[in-house]
Amino acid sequence: MARKKGFDYFGAMERLAGDAQEASGILAEILTEYDVNTLKENSERIHEIERDGDEVVREIMKELYVSFITPIDREDIVQIVDRLDDILDGINGVTYQLYHLNVTHIRPETGKFIDLIFHAVSWVEKAVKEFAHFKISKELMPLIDEVNRVESEGDRCYSELMSKLFREETDAIEIIKWKEVYDSFENILDSCEDAADIIAGLVIKNS
Repeated sequence: MARKKGFDYFGAMERLAGDAQEASGILAEILTEYDVNTLKENSERIHEIERDGDEVVREIMKELYVSFITPIDREDIVQIVDRLDDILDGINGVTYQLYHLNVTHIRPETGKFIDLIFHAVSWVEKAVKEFAHFKISKELMPLIDEVNRVESEGDRCYSELMSKLFREETDAIEIIKWKEVYDSFENILDSCEDAADIIAGLVIKNS
């Protein structure tokens, strides 16, 4: 009888990171060409990706329960998967937020923040792909550095946008709406940094 091939944990994590990257690209499209009339329909594309991500998480957890041997410690796999899932959940959550808060237009100065989210998630995806080769990789740590750089730039962007919002916006409802949206943007970037930092720590732990 042929030996059953072991579960590809790194491949599953890559799929989850790929889902997050794809979702971030669609979110960028939605926000760049914003149309409240098509928001619900376009958001469904992200909801479908998020459901695929949930299935990947279930597969990984199921395999962790039955596997005797894993490429790295079980708790470390869970940590990475949780952070990648947080990124995808955060992106998915923004679409619901825009709809329920009845955001009718995108403030023009948010474009930079949108770009930062897309690039941070893209760097995370690249880092996750490279993580399978962490023992010999010379590219992994620079990728992690890029995630941290983008997140730091996001912190500055968040502060600038919040300052502008409270200084210049006179409509209290708009202030409430956009504070929540900006907080969600910031949380996505924080999740990206968390994922990158966990990977960096595991490289050191397993070297």
